Amino acid sequence: MNKLKSHTRTRAQESTGAIERLYITMRHLFNRGFYKPMGVSGESLRESLLTLRPEIYGSLTEEKTELQGLLYIMDRLPEGIEECRFINLTSNEGYKDSHFKPIIPLKRRRNCYRIDDEQMNIEITRGRSEIYDILTHLTFLFIESHKIMEQVLIEHSGEVIRDWKKLEQAVFKKGKLTQEEKEVTLTHTANFLGRTFEEVKNIFPYFATESNENRFFNIIYFMGKLAMEEVTENNKRLITFSPVLRERLGHHIHGEEWAYKIKQVLQKEGLLERPVHIISANMHSVVNTLYAEKALPTEFSKKKPLQVFEALSSPINTKMREKVNKTALSEGMIFIEDQSGTNIDVQIIDTAKIKNSPYVEGLTDVVDNKKPVIVVMDYAFGEQAYETMDELLKPFDDANNIRHLLNVVSVSIMGKAGILEGGKGDIMIPSAHVFEGTADNYPFKNRLDKSDFKNHDVNVYTGTMISVLGTSLQNRDVLKFFHNSTWNVIGLEMEGAHYQKAIQAAAKIRRSISSKVQVRYAYYASDNPLETGSTLASGGLGTTGVKPTYLITEKMLKQILDTSKK
Repeated sequence: MNKLKSHTRTRAQESTGAIERLYITMRHLFNRGFYKPMGVSGESLRESLLTLRPEIYGSLTEEKTELQGLLYIMDRLPEGIEECRFINLTSNEGYKDSHFKPIIPLKRRRNCYRIDDEQMNIEITRGRSEIYDILTHLTFLFIESHKIMEQVLIEHSGEVIRDWKKLEQAVFKKGKLTQEEKEVTLTHTANFLGRTFEEVKNIFPYFATESNENRFFNIIYFMGKLAMEEVTENNKRLITFSPVLRERLGHHIHGEEWAYKIKQVLQKEGLLERPVHIISANMHSVVNTLYAEKALPTEFSKKKPLQVFEALSSPINTKMREKVNKTALSEGMIFIEDQSGTNIDVQIIDTAKIKNSPYVEGLTDVVDNKKPVIVVMDYAFGEQAYETMDELLKPFDDANNIRHLLNVVSVSIMGKAGILEGGKGDIMIPSAHVFEGTADNYPFKNRLDKSDFKNHDVNVYTGTMISVLGTSLQNRDVLKFFHNSTWNVIGLEMEGAHYQKAIQAAAKIRRSISSKVQVRYAYYASDNPLETGSTLASGGLGTTGVKPTYLITEKMLKQILDTSKK
């Protein structure tokens, strides 16, 4: 038993060291300005990732190609990146005003531009976490591409196997592939991927886009093709960081512009002196909770609220969402579409203009100019949470150079996170955030409590959350260590420590907001990385996330708008 514990501890330490090396290496390469991912300069990144063996990348260290991990990263990288030998990470450098059409990945809000046949530019406006995220995904992509190359390239001869030639024919065939041709190509492809026909057939449609239903073939072909050219022609792939990006990173340029716009709108609408409650959440749950019942009386009379919220979450119900949005805009909601590059939209809600809602009944005796203003900000990404919250909580110097301090009463953070005990859809209520890889820890008094969710048929866990440098880098050994140790970690996410760092700095050091500011943190589980088949790569939450999302939103709003507890 002791030997087993010792082995587990050693593996966790080895993994922790690999994570640290990854981030040190990525910072070094960024400062250097360029590197060849499959050359000597990229060796440390590759070795660290292979040592770490993150859960999300599955069979990375095996000969067979990892399909779920590949799907996960391709959803977060721009379409066509597998064809590009040159990948350039840039700041917001004016490409939106050019002829280049932005390519936005399915599951990451970032602008990317295909410059020519060989080059993809990826715009970085969300800080270092975004760079870590992209470089990790690209390292996985290149490792997998060389695994394909090793299976299809006949050693020394420079020839390729028959299966590869059949894939090439399908990729370059003009016109649509018949079902028979598709299945024949899947058979050949499965052979050199080391996967069964059933496995590749099942995952094939998940790679498809509106413009290319056979995108899976394209990805596999160009991954292998560029890897072969690296070996046979010495055409190394190259990742570069633009000089402007290297100069701007860490200077809050986008966050400052974003926060200034919000304060300008507050001033213009006469809301600058009002009590402000900030909520970091999605762009639908707060608005739906406050306005949906009024906007959709027929639907609420026929169905339970949760069923209506599930329907509103469906992409096909655009008319329902339009009705809710119309009601919200007529009763105090102002929408600020992001123009700063943060990719964080904002809703400002003047509760004085909300009519006949059970949520504002407690405000009846409060004069309008004292009623709360709710600022809902969309999700930040990793370290970007510090940049945006730090700038938002700073004093506002208006056009007349008059300084205004925001009357921030509370900051509430709702997000999704990995859970270490429990499953998808469960709720986590943290009492502290620990920042991975540092000695930084942020205990706080959470205004939300486990008891707030009793009688709601949902599992709730309390304890410490760990703010990780990147969710895709976590492996089972490190997570088991955190979960089983005296840290009492219940889950992992990427923003909590950054938010709390900004809040504490504003309240206790800068004193730009009250030291009595209330904080609320609650997370719903998107995955359990300690369970096989339950990582983020195994698929999304679907409607499982609707119930905890709206439960958390309801509890936050009731506390914010309950004047009896003030």
